Amino acid sequence: MAGIEEGFLVSTPLSPLYSQQPTSISINTSRQQVPLPPNPSDSDIHPEHATFSTLLTTSTHGTIALRLLHGGLIAELASLSYKVPSIRFVFPAPILPGVGLFLVDSEILHVVLVTASASLYRLLVKLDGRNLWKNTSDIVWPREHRIINYPENEKLLVHVEGTHSVTIALPNASILRLEANLMKNDEQEDDWTETIFNYGSFFTSLTSYLQLQSGASGGDDIVAMASHPWPTDLGHLWTLSRDRTLRLWKAKVGCVSSKNLSLHKGTFSASPGSSSNGVKQLLLDYTPRSLLKVFSHNERVYIMAFIPTVPATSGGTFKLFDTYGDYLHDVTTFECPQHTIHSYLQDFIIHENVLYTLWERQGRSAIELAELRLDQGEDEEYQPSWRVATYVNEPDLTPAYLEEQLLTPGSLTEKYLEALLRPGVFSSLTLKTAIDQYTDMCLSLPSAPPPQLTTVYATVEEQIAGVVGCTVNLNRDPQTGAAQHAAYWIALKRDWEGFIARCREIERSARWPLTLGIKDHDGVAIVERERIGLLVNEDLPIQLQRLSLRNAILDPQYHLLAILWKLRSKVGPQAISTVQDRIVDILHQEIAFGFSDIIQDQARRVCFQDALPEGQAGWFTGRLESVGDLDTAVRTALDVIGGVDDVVKREDDGTTTLIIPENPSDLSTGLTVAYILTTISARYDLCLSLMILLFFIADDLSTWDPSLLAEVFAVFRGISMLRQISSQPVRPSNKQEEQPTERAGSEDVILRMRNMNFSNGSVLAPGFSIVHLLLLQTEARSHPPEAAHYFLDTTGLLRSVSPSNATKHEVLFCERIRLLGLHDVARSLLAWLPRTPGVVFVLALVWLQLGRPADSAELLEKLASSFGPDCALSQDDRDALLIVVPSARAFDSSFTFYVHASEMFKNQLLVHYEVLFAHLAISTAPPDVDTSALWYAVIKGYLDLGRYDNAYATLMANPYEKQKRECASQLTFHMCENNAVESFMSFDFAGIAKEVEAALSFKARNVEPNSRPAYAHILYTWYVQKGNYRDGALVMYQHALKLKAATVDGASFVEMAQAQLEAIMIAINALSLIDSRNAWIVIPKSLSNAALHRRAAFNHIPEDKFSSRKRDVEVVHISDMQYDCALLRAQIDLIRKDPSVLTSQEFLLPPALVVMRLVNKNFYEQALMTARALDVNMTDTFSQLTVHCLRLKNTPDGTSLADGADWLLTDKVVSWSRTPAERGWNYLQQSLERHDSLQTDFRYSKTVLDTILTHEKGTAVPPWLVRTLEEHHPEYLIRTTLRHERVDLAVEYSLSMIQKAKPSLTRESSKTAATTWLPYNLLDQVLVAAAEQHKPPKHLVELRGELNVRLKYLQKLSQQSR
Repeated sequence: MAGIEEGFLVSTPLSPLYSQQPTSISINTSRQQVPLPPNPSDSDIHPEHATFSTLLTTSTHGTIALRLLHGGLIAELASLSYKVPSIRFVFPAPILPGVGLFLVDSEILHVVLVTASASLYRLLVKLDGRNLWKNTSDIVWPREHRIINYPENEKLLVHVEGTHSVTIALPNASILRLEANLMKNDEQEDDWTETIFNYGSFFTSLTSYLQLQSGASGGDDIVAMASHPWPTDLGHLWTLSRDRTLRLWKAKVGCVSSKNLSLHKGTFSASPGSSSNGVKQLLLDYTPRSLLKVFSHNERVYIMAFIPTVPATSGGTFKLFDTYGDYLHDVTTFECPQHTIHSYLQDFIIHENVLYTLWERQGRSAIELAELRLDQGEDEEYQPSWRVATYVNEPDLTPAYLEEQLLTPGSLTEKYLEALLRPGVFSSLTLKTAIDQYTDMCLSLPSAPPPQLTTVYATVEEQIAGVVGCTVNLNRDPQTGAAQHAAYWIALKRDWEGFIARCREIERSARWPLTLGIKDHDGVAIVERERIGLLVNEDLPIQLQRLSLRNAILDPQYHLLAILWKLRSKVGPQAISTVQDRIVDILHQEIAFGFSDIIQDQARRVCFQDALPEGQAGWFTGRLESVGDLDTAVRTALDVIGGVDDVVKREDDGTTTLIIPENPSDLSTGLTVAYILTTISARYDLCLSLMILLFFIADDLSTWDPSLLAEVFAVFRGISMLRQISSQPVRPSNKQEEQPTERAGSEDVILRMRNMNFSNGSVLAPGFSIVHLLLLQTEARSHPPEAAHYFLDTTGLLRSVSPSNATKHEVLFCERIRLLGLHDVARSLLAWLPRTPGVVFVLALVWLQLGRPADSAELLEKLASSFGPDCALSQDDRDALLIVVPSARAFDSSFTFYVHASEMFKNQLLVHYEVLFAHLAISTAPPDVDTSALWYAVIKGYLDLGRYDNAYATLMANPYEKQKRECASQLTFHMCENNAVESFMSFDFAGIAKEVEAALSFKARNVEPNSRPAYAHILYTWYVQKGNYRDGALVMYQHALKLKAATVDGASFVEMAQAQLEAIMIAINALSLIDSRNAWIVIPKSLSNAALHRRAAFNHIPEDKFSSRKRDVEVVHISDMQYDCALLRAQIDLIRKDPSVLTSQEFLLPPALVVMRLVNKNFYEQALMTARALDVNMTDTFSQLTVHCLRLKNTPDGTSLADGADWLLTDKVVSWSRTPAERGWNYLQQSLERHDSLQTDFRYSKTVLDTILTHEKGTAVPPWLVRTLEEHHPEYLIRTTLRHERVDLAVEYSLSMIQKAKPSLTRESSKTAATTWLPYNLLDQVLVAAAEQHKPPKHLVELRGELNVRLKYLQKLSQQSR
C-alpha cells in the first residue's frame, strides 16, 4: 500500500555557505611515519561530498552539523541555525565513520573520533553563544590517544557512546571498549583504558593486554552498534551481527544476552553465545549501516532494529524491543511499505513517538514516517499508517523536458543554459565539477584544442557558456559544399544534453542521503552529501498541485482545478507554450479592449480547440457543466493561487507572534527560498491551467463578470513576475570574501596540497536566486512555510485585482529589484505593468542606470505633469508614485520635480540632461523662488558640454547681476582653456566687459609664462580687437619680461627664448600702429629691473607731491623694444649655431660678445646684421673678414673652405661665378657698401686697409677700396701706406690725390680757393720716404713733377692776388 503524502522535502546546497571561507585547522599526530592518505580524487565520490554526517541540536547553540569530507581527511563543523563560517579540522589519516558530537557545560563542544591510523582524538572547541566558534576558532584543544589493541590495516566500525566512552567493533563479534578515566582541558592528555570483550565469555576482559589478530569475516561480525543517547547513566551497548543476532553488552561485564532477529520464529537465549534457530538465511551486508536505535519513553528503554527483507517484499522490517534487566522483550514487528522494495534505508530516528525513516530512492531522499504505540504493550498485529515526504516540483532535466524548453523563443544555447543555471536545479559545486570534467575530456582528444578550452573565465557560468559545444564545428558537404546546418544543430544539441547528463549524475551523487536528525528541536532535517534538507508542511497550492498530478480526488470546492489539470494534460506542451506566449504578449501591451474580446480573438488565431484530441472538447464541456457555479469556482481557485496561510494574516493583524531568529543562517534562508520556489511553481501551474480554461471557453467569456476576468489576468501577472525572479540566478556583489585563517603547524604542507576551494580556472562562487536577496531584506520568520507566505504577502504582487492598474506594492517591488542593482530584471518586470506614473518613474531610473539617459529623460519630462495641485492622478496612482520617489523631497509642482531630475542626472555625470531639466525648472519656476543655483547649473553645464554660444546666451540672460559677473570669469577661463578663443572673441560681453578683461588680466599676471592657454596672447587679442594697441603692447612686453625672469639656466632658455622673442615682436607690431610720437608704454619699475636691455630709469612722480611709497614707473619706447628684439634674436641664433654657449653660467652674452662669438664662428653675415642692429662697433668684424679674404687669396683653389666659410655658401654669394677668393673679396666689398658710410666716417674701410697692409705687406690693395678711401679719406690712405712702409703705394696715392685736385686748381674764383689745399706736410713725408728707398718708387719722378707744377701755379696765383 502506497503511503499517504505528509509534507514534502526542501533542501539547499552547502556550497553557497562558502561565500565566507571556512577556517582550516591542522591536527597533528604523535605517531611516526604515518602513511600518506589516499588521494580523494581517486574516489567515485567528489572530495567536497560528505561520506558521513551527524547532527547535534542544543537550546543554546542551535543545530550543528558535522561532516566528513575528502575521503574522511577533513571533519567540518557547520551551523544550521546561525550565520557563522564553518570550521574544518584536517587530520593526517582518514577518519572512521562514527564521530561523536557532544556539548558539555553549554560552552565546550566535544568532537570524539577515531582515525584509520589507530588514534583516538578528542577535540574541545570553545563556543560563544550564537556566534559559536566565530570569535573563538583559535581556542581548540586537540587530544590524541594512541590505541594499542587496534588491528593493523583495518577500517572497523566505531561507535561513540559519549564523551567518556568509545566502542570499536572487532572481528568475530568482539568489541574494544575505551573509557576515559580523566578528562582535562589543559595540556595534559586524557587517560583512556582499553578493554576487549568477546560475547563467548564473561571473563574475556583479562585479554585486554593481549594483542589481537584480525580474523576472517563471518556471521558474527558486527554491522551496527547503538547506545542510549548522551547524556545518560546507562552504559549498555547493543550490537547487531551479520547473522541478525542482537546482543547486549554491559560496560564492565561484556555480552550478557543475545537474540536472533530472524523473520522466522526462533529461540531466545539469555546466556551469551547461545545459538539461534537452525533456519539458514543470508547474512547481512558487511557495509556498516544504521540498523539500531535506542531511545527511552516513560522511563523505559526501547530498542528499534531494522532487518532488510530477504527475499525482498519491501524495504525491510522494523522490530521494537523493550529492555528490562538483561533481557529483550518483543513489543511489535511491522514491515515497511511495499513501495520501498527498491529503496535503501540510510537512517532512522524516533522523535516524540514518531518513527522517521530516511530512504535513498533512485538517487533522491525520501522520508517515511509512522506513529508508534509504546504504551500498549506487546502488539504483534500492529501495522502503522505510513506517510511519505519527498521532493516536489523539482524539474528533472531529461531530454524530453529540454525539448519542451525549445518550444519557446530563443537560441538552443540560451535555453539550455537558462535551464541549467536555474536556482535550485544544480549547485555551484556540481556545475564547477561538471565543466572541469568536460574540459578535461575535450583536452584529451587528439586534435588541437579550441581556444575556448584554454581561456581563463571569471565565473563558472561564463566558462559553461564558452566551453560547452566549442568542439562542434559546422561542416560542409564534400560534394556540394553546402553548409550542413542540420547536422551541426543536432551535434550541438547532443553535446549540451551530454553535459547536462553529466551534471545530473554529479548532482545525483550530491543528493545521496546520509543521516536524519532534528533541527532546532521541532524540525526533521536530512543531511545529504552536499545538501541539507528539511521536512516541511505543504501549503494549499502545493497540495492541490500534487493531488492533481496524481489524479486524486479533491475537495468538492477545488473540483474545478482537477478538471483544469486534466484539460492541461490533454492539450499538449505545444499548445500550452502558445497560450503562455499569447498571455504574456497581452499583458505586455496596453489594454485597449475587453478581456473577453481579446481572449476570443487569440483563441481563434491559435486554433485552440484543434489542439484537443477528437471528442475531448465535448467531454470537458460536460465536466465544466458539472461544476455548477463556475464563477464561484474560479474565484475559489484565485483565492488558492494568490492566498497565504492564516497565520500570516493573523500576524499582520497583530493577533499572533512568531519567534524571530536574531541571526538566521544562510542555510535557513536557503531552505526558505527553496520553499518559496516550490510554492511559486505550484501556483504558476495552477494559474496557467486557469488561463487555458479561458481559451477553452473563449466564446462564453462575454457572459462573465469583467472584474473576474481582470482579476484572473492580474493574478497571472503577479505570479508570473514572481516566477520570473525565482528562476533568475544572480551572484550578489557584497563584501569581500573573508580569507580562511590557518594554524601554523607541521601539517601546513598537507593543507596547501589539498584543493579544498577549487580555485583552478574559473571562480567557484555561490549562486543565488533573486528571491534569496529579497528575503534577506524581509523580516525573518522561524519556519520556512511561514517565512515563505510572509514573503509572498509582503511583495504584494498577488493582491492586484486588475492588470489595468499598477498598485503601490507592485511598483515598490520593482523598485526593490532596481535597488539591488538588477536593472535588466527590473526592466523586464516593469514591462508587465501599465505605464502609470510610478512605473514610469522607476523605469526612468532603470534606463538611467542602464546607460540610456535619453530614454530616461524622455520619461521624466513626461512625468512632470503628474506633480502639482492641477494633476489628474487617481489616488492609487498617486500613492504608487509617492512610495518610490525620494521621501525627503516633496514634489508639490513640476518645478520641484525638474530640480530633482536635474540633480539625478548631475549625480550620474550626465551634464546634457542636467542642463535640460535645469532649463525646464527655470521655465516653470514660481516668481518668488530663488533660481540662481539653476542658472549657475545651466551655465556651467553648457561650458562642460562645450556649447559656448548657449552658455554666453544664458549668461547674458541671467537676471542675477552678481552671479552674472562671477560667471563671466568662469566662461572666460573655460573657453580659453578649451581652445575656444575665436568664439570667445566673437562675444560682445555688453555690460560685463570689465569683468572679462579683469579675469584675463589676472590670469596673464599670475599664471606661469609658458603655460597653456597663453592668457597674455588672449588678452593682447582682446585689447587689439578693442583698438587698445598700447595696452596690447604692454601685455606682450610684460609677458616677455616674465619669460626672461623664468629663464634661470640654459635648458629654460632654449624652451622660452623663442616665445620671448615672439612676445617682443608682437609688442613692437602693436606699438607700430600708434603714432610714432606716442609709441611708448609704461611699466612698473620693478619690472624694468628685469628688462632685457638695461636702460636708465627715471622717476616721473615728484616726491614732494606724492608719497614715496607710490610705485615708480618707467617709459619704454618702441626703439627700446626693437633693441631688445635684436639682441634676443642674436642670442638665439648664436646658441643655435653654438650650443656650447649654454654650458657657461653667463650664457646670455652682451651685444659685443655676441657679435664677437658670431665672428669667431665665421658667421659674418649674422654678425654684421647684429652689430648694426645693436649699434656695436664692427671694426673687429671687418678685420676678421679681411683676414679670411687674404687666406682665400693665398689659396685660390678653395681648400680653405673647410676652415669655416659658411658666409661664402649663402645663396647670393654662391650665385657669383667666380673663384672663392674673388667671391670673398666681392662679399667684403658689398658688406662695406652696406655698413660703411659717411655716418661711420668709413672707419671700416680704413680697418680693411689697415688689416690688408698689416697681414700682407706686398699685397695690392683692392681698387674699390682705394677708390673709396681716395674719395673720402685720401690723406688716411697715404698715411696708412707710409705707416706700413708701402712707399710705392704712398707715392702712387699721393700722385692720384694731386691729380684729382688739379681741376679745382684751374678755377680762378676765390670761392674755390679752399679746395686747392693739400696735405703738403704729408707729401713731404712721402718724398722723404721715397728718397730713402734704395730703388726709387715707380711714380716718384712724376709725383715730384706734379708737385712742382702745382707749387708754381700756386705761386703765380698768389702773385696775381696781390
